[in-house]
Amino acid sequence: MAYDCSFLTDLALEGTVSQSRSDRGNHAGDFGTREEDEIEPDSVVFAESTADVASVVKAANRHGVPVTPYAAGTGLEHNATPVHGGISLDTTRMDAVREIRPDDLQIDVEAGVIGDDINEALERYGLFFPPLPSSGAISTIGGMIATDASGQQTVKYGEIADWVLELEVVLSDGSVIEAGSKAAKTSSGYNLKELLIGSEGTLGIITRATLELAGRPEQVKGGRAIFPTLNDATEAISDAVTSGVDVAKIELIDEKTAMLANDYSDTDLPERPMVFVEFHANHGIEEEIEFCRNVFEAHDLERMEIASGEEMERLWQARKDITYAAKEYDPDLDIGPPGDVTVPISRYPEMISEVVSVAEEYDFPIPCFGHAGDGNLHYFVLANYDDPKESARAGEAYSELVERAIMLDGTATGEHGIGVGKRKFMELEHGEASIGAMRAIKEALDPNGILNPGKIIPPSDSSE
Repeated sequence: MAYDCSFLTDLALEGTVSQSRSDRGNHAGDFGTREEDEIEPDSVVFAESTADVASVVKAANRHGVPVTPYAAGTGLEHNATPVHGGISLDTTRMDAVREIRPDDLQIDVEAGVIGDDINEALERYGLFFPPLPSSGAISTIGGMIATDASGQQTVKYGEIADWVLELEVVLSDGSVIEAGSKAAKTSSGYNLKELLIGSEGTLGIITRATLELAGRPEQVKGGRAIFPTLNDATEAISDAVTSGVDVAKIELIDEKTAMLANDYSDTDLPERPMVFVEFHANHGIEEEIEFCRNVFEAHDLERMEIASGEEMERLWQARKDITYAAKEYDPDLDIGPPGDVTVPISRYPEMISEVVSVAEEYDFPIPCFGHAGDGNLHYFVLANYDDPKESARAGEAYSELVERAIMLDGTATGEHGIGVGKRKFMELEHGEASIGAMRAIKEALDPNGILNPGKIIPPSDSSE
């Protein structure tokens, strides 16, 4: 359905409105949207202020036109795909660092600020924003908050949500609210901030955030540990976390992934499971490394290499190259949708075993890796997605792993969000009554259903 967005030209905006084919095409999907699933919006608005966002949303609500927020387009679950058309509301021009308050360990930023730019602005103060995901160099803070992103340092520092103090948000009627508080804690009223975090723009559009900060660690060291079997590696990770090893990052790659990394980077890594670790401390880092080594040795550790600076980066290179390596592995195979299931840390070895089992059952290569310290597992089902039958079987394998994660008391998504791709798992994970509660909240805050429709909540019999 095409929407008449001519009313946008009547608004007094600081930003710009575009119906150009190029801009509409660039906003037809995000990183995770396959070309055949892209849907062009009827119009693109490049907002430059909260007032712009409020004006556009208010007018769109009055005209019944859908509004899909668009950040950097790095989402992996069609989060920014305008599945119902309408307006793609781009917030990337809202990229100001408004204020840094080092004495309070706080920073105020607009939604379009890139993650790494936050840390660059903080460097002179010896501070940083710890929970940035691996995509922090290309993703906006608004997008990260909207999907409740997290990354490699979650095991020590937690998720993005754990570091958000206050949000400025535009609701579906164009009103602007502040949720949360700049105080370190509050028990005042409903916790709207937590409700809006992870809502993927379906309840409101984030325009500003106040973030909590931390001091930069004086000591940083890391490297990799090699194990004879995948079970040894996963048991070592679980043991390290439950034993209280103070590790900032603890990542896993299986032997298939090590093989892909060798092919991609022309390296000679042993094609065995590897655990990548990084330690942050202000003192006593060597003692913590030795503690970790002792835990790992109880699980048949073959060798552990630890360094700092550029040498540490070299040791970590295989972990950083995984997505590119998987894409380049076989020209006839694509990586498909990336899994990001998460299970309790004690169930992590079981989840890895499930991947091995499903790979054998469906006869697909399924390299797996992930932020193992918090039970997060990524995987790709490598298949020929241009072949309808093979694509369908690969989809079944992918879904089977999500369902098995949920059965292990886990979740369908640890950091990418639900978007379009994972809506089908929502009832299995949360139950019919919980989905009903979510639907009631959506209807209360967005009665006309204009905010990012077609995302998160599975359709009811009377919708879509």
